[in-house]
Amino acid sequence: MSRFLPQELIRAKRDGARLDKAAIEAFVAGVTDGSVTDAQIAAFAMAVFFRGMEPEEGASLTLAMRSSGDVIDWKKHGFDAGAPIVDKHSTGGVGDKVSLLLAPIVAAAGGIVPMIAGRGLGHTGGTIDKLEGIPGYDVTPANDLFVKTVKDIGCSIIGQTANLAPADKRIYAVRDVTATVESVPLITASILSKKLAAGLHSLVMDVKVGNGAFMTSVEDARTLASSIVRVARAAGMPTTALLTDMNECLGFTAGNNVEVRESVAALTDPANADLRLIEITLSLAAEMLVLTKLAKNRVQGEEMAEEALHSGKAAERFGQMVAAHGGPADILEAPDLVLPVGPVVRDVPAPVAGRVSKIDTRGLGLAVIALGGGRTDPKVAIDHKVGFSHMIGTSVKLEAGDPLARVYAADADAADAAIRAVQKAYTITDEAYSIRPLVLETITE
Repeated sequence: MSRFLPQELIRAKRDGARLDKAAIEAFVAGVTDGSVTDAQIAAFAMAVFFRGMEPEEGASLTLAMRSSGDVIDWKKHGFDAGAPIVDKHSTGGVGDKVSLLLAPIVAAAGGIVPMIAGRGLGHTGGTIDKLEGIPGYDVTPANDLFVKTVKDIGCSIIGQTANLAPADKRIYAVRDVTATVESVPLITASILSKKLAAGLHSLVMDVKVGNGAFMTSVEDARTLASSIVRVARAAGMPTTALLTDMNECLGFTAGNNVEVRESVAALTDPANADLRLIEITLSLAAEMLVLTKLAKNRVQGEEMAEEALHSGKAAERFGQMVAAHGGPADILEAPDLVLPVGPVVRDVPAPVAGRVSKIDTRGLGLAVIALGGGRTDPKVAIDHKVGFSHMIGTSVKLEAGDPLARVYAADADAADAAIRAVQKAYTITDEAYSIRPLVLETITE
């Protein structure tokens, strides 16, 4: 039997060839066992970035990555074939803390949400990075604890353990620092390999569109959403995708601990939460409840989600989930005590008077990374305490000197640099701002 040579697969894809299933499976096996190097993963990812993949290649990559580790069979854990096991995944944005609200909301409405979430990619934040800021929260528990938490509480948010889609975990880390995040086939395979490994019965995708998203145009976002829906359904997992606006941050915060603080506040006091954050969360919850047949239609699904949120049931589920994963039992009562922020706190003054007409959302995400709240190297730890709060949205009218945001930094130099970055990201003019819809499209086929 001839030896598999990763460089030949890379060469073939570099030159535009279509890769066969066996070659893809051999490459993913090498990623899993370490015989394929980080350099080869990076070269493969760049080749796919430029050359793309046919749908069949993408499906082969997805299934090979799924099968690189354990695949959870919920029937073995007492769930029947029609159980409402569902999840949501976002393609990534700035200030996107939706998962922290959504999982407990859907669980409180009767859904079962085994969520395998990711770390930050590029300029976007990651759900697992946020949860790691919670003292004691184990983001990579043994499968037994994951399953028990899902059964007892209805939801559990974890990262990729060593046994769940390990090939994706390694490829994901390399893509983050090699400018290959935006590839549609790689995004599709990364997302779906984790979701299929989690044994989902259905999935809702939140595909972000705008200057803070990886897909800046509706056309590109639609291409990605269609790819994910097509591959997922071919793998037997009914999937719906929403295209949602990411031309400004979701919520008032961007960072890690500050976003968890805001999430707790939104769960415990939703009436005072950011309206955009709540609208997106409830729209996604409604789709999840419809896919699981817990709701007859979107209207009923949104009503069920609103009741779960405003009754306090979702907050209770979140607190129980955090405690089950080893986190503090009092996170709902004292989030500011368990989630510290950077020692240097500065407000960002508006340089001129006027109305916020545009926000460079990607620039704000990069500013969080520059503070230390994101990665430039997969092996470097992040600072969960840094970030921005009290962020002003578009259309707000300001006087010169009014605060655009509040910076939490590790030192004065970092704070000064962050202030300049935020000021640069905000465009303040006398122009009128036209409000965009938050949900742009729904894709089911």
